[in-house]
Amino acid sequence: MAIDIQKMKPSACCRTLNSTPLGTVINERQLYRYRTEAGIRIGDGTHVDLLKFTAWLIEKRHAPKPPADEDPYVKVKEKARARNAAVALAGRDIGDLPPVEDTERKAKAAGSFQFFCEAYFKLTFHLSWSPDHLKVIRKIEEAVVRGGLFSLAMARGSGKSSLAEVACIWAVLNGYRDFVCLIGSDEGHACDMLDSIKTELDANELLLADYPEVCFPIQALDGIANRANGQLYQGKRTQIGWTAKEVVLPTIAGSEASGAIIKVAGLTGRIRGMKFKRPDGKTVRPSLVVLDDPQTDESARSLSQCANREAILAGAVLGLAGPGKKISGIMPCTVIRPGDMADSILDRDQHPEWNGERTRMVNSFPTNETLWERYAEIRSEGLRAGDGGAAGTEFYRENKLAMDHGADVAWKERFNHDELSAIQHAMNLKLQDEAAFFAEYQNEPLPAETVDADQLTQEQVAGKINNMPRHRLPIAANHLTSFIDVQGKLLFYVVAAWEDDFTGYIVDYGTYPDQQRSHFTLRDARHTLANATDGTGLEGSIYAGLDSLTTDLLGREWQRDDGAAMKIGRCLIDANWGHSTNVVYQFCRQSPHASILLPSHGRFVGASSNPFSEYKRRPGDRVGLNWRVPSINGKRAIRHIIYDTNWWKSFTHARLAVAMGDRGCLSIFGDRVEQHRMFAEQVTAEYYIRTEGRGRTVDEWKARPEQPDNHWLDCLVGCSVAASMQGALLFGTDLPSAPKRERVSFKDMQRRRKNN
Repeated sequence: MAIDIQKMKPSACCRTLNSTPLGTVINERQLYRYRTEAGIRIGDGTHVDLLKFTAWLIEKRHAPKPPADEDPYVKVKEKARARNAAVALAGRDIGDLPPVEDTERKAKAAGSFQFFCEAYFKLTFHLSWSPDHLKVIRKIEEAVVRGGLFSLAMARGSGKSSLAEVACIWAVLNGYRDFVCLIGSDEGHACDMLDSIKTELDANELLLADYPEVCFPIQALDGIANRANGQLYQGKRTQIGWTAKEVVLPTIAGSEASGAIIKVAGLTGRIRGMKFKRPDGKTVRPSLVVLDDPQTDESARSLSQCANREAILAGAVLGLAGPGKKISGIMPCTVIRPGDMADSILDRDQHPEWNGERTRMVNSFPTNETLWERYAEIRSEGLRAGDGGAAGTEFYRENKLAMDHGADVAWKERFNHDELSAIQHAMNLKLQDEAAFFAEYQNEPLPAETVDADQLTQEQVAGKINNMPRHRLPIAANHLTSFIDVQGKLLFYVVAAWEDDFTGYIVDYGTYPDQQRSHFTLRDARHTLANATDGTGLEGSIYAGLDSLTTDLLGREWQRDDGAAMKIGRCLIDANWGHSTNVVYQFCRQSPHASILLPSHGRFVGASSNPFSEYKRRPGDRVGLNWRVPSINGKRAIRHIIYDTNWWKSFTHARLAVAMGDRGCLSIFGDRVEQHRMFAEQVTAEYYIRTEGRGRTVDEWKARPEQPDNHWLDCLVGCSVAASMQGALLFGTDLPSAPKRERVSFKDMQRRRKNN
């Protein structure tokens, strides 16, 4: 039987072949292949004998297969695979490195940091060096090459951060350091430094010319970080790394910078244990740290944050090199306020290991103040008229010699195009904002201004230590009080002992739950009431927290120096926080210590408000020194105390200002000032403004915007109020007693009437 195999549909043809007596089985794909091999071409109309074609198929199937290397189909596939692999390999391999353009320049740059800056970073350092620059450059070179620590404070815009970044590049390119850690005030700041370094390595043509072993593989990435994993050089992976937080320079045989690492971190972030494992299994740790402005405006205003950052610097940062090794460090910084972290590190008496160098824009100011005052007036008038300061510049031009007399600036080449000298430039900055000028350009910030000269500072509060152990009461203490400030996340508390004359001793303070840290804020609290009381809502967590804290404080016996044991006689709990008012009242009513506990409400009594002294006493009220306990009424069937917060804050402030040993002095336990820095911050978190109104003068207390937490101040004030309730009395503050009524008998009254 013959069939026209070309006219049949492939599926029908397969069914016909598979139904023959010889029983071969093929599919459509095989049919196209076999009929081509049998000489049956599409469209030639050939009639094929069905049985013979089936027999040919069976013979074809059972014929021995040729070896793979002889199979044309396999050969074609192998050739295509090899071609594709070669193309892919060629795309990953960077090829031969270009030769070094100037070997002498490279060799000279390796031995001189100053020349390296001048030769490869002409756009960054385009002005002549000042004597201060040259001194700083020598110190940086010494720290990188021979080791050591160096901190520098230069005027804003002097290029200290740029010098630190270029020092990092110089250190790794020339093999002085194989692992550099960039540390900023936070991780974002450090990442900005790394981005600047990456830009130089990727786009600086001069670096490419003399350091092709580093820059050529980097530029071969074309800015695509995903190419780093597969990059090859002479058939071997370069192991290059190019991420937002880490750069690993290419591993090239003979390169001084082969496999060097640059990594970033924030000063308060995860620093400890920083290391890098190379492909050969070797673990390396940082050998150079570059800290650029490691403090913020907020941290500079906080003594405890400054102390915390100094502790991190001394511990975690300087210990990065690992046991038995010393780390080198460069720290460009700016002094923001007196006594901040930068000011402390730059002080060679406090930190001689950092070799602090503090430079100024102006070494000495002009002596002719009259001409400069006139210049300021003319310049201000011109600026208001829109001349851009041209009138002032013209006045300076006419009187330049006299106005420059006595002036000495550190960098004579630094001034703007519309100015005539560096002296004029410096004076313009000073006239613009004197406080900012002395902080940013002189590194000698002016003392922080206070609203009133007699207001306490953090240093004064932290320094009121009495060298007594924590929890120990002095022998003269007759009253023991406490106060609990309720917040959604934490409970703050203070415990204070008092003598009868209001001499006070802070014997304990803290939070519940305990944060186990020397510095924290309410906002960043890690262990909160919600964590400590799982399965409860806000009110339930506050109730449970109050129960645990009062059980500890009120159930404890506090030892006095004479061996006597005392217990807290009065504990006030803040009931002003809106979400907690009801739960505080409920707790004070149901607590086993209900006789000691009392909800409290502080009231702002300003100059225009009615003072507590004019309060009309009602039956059942208890009235004291600017506080009162109203009689019970309303739905909250429990007594509470109301007090004048402004008066009591001033009273407590005055107790802290009293010298040690005098009557009415308030002091803190312990023998270390650093222990109480955070407490001192919160106690000085408010300032007062003396206000007059309605014929009287009142200290009105306001919160400092930079210090949101004042909870221990509220606790300390509350302890003072509780002490007044317990009978403590400062001489001169007792209330005037009402005149005693004369007792007259009925007979005496009759006798007096007769006599009259």
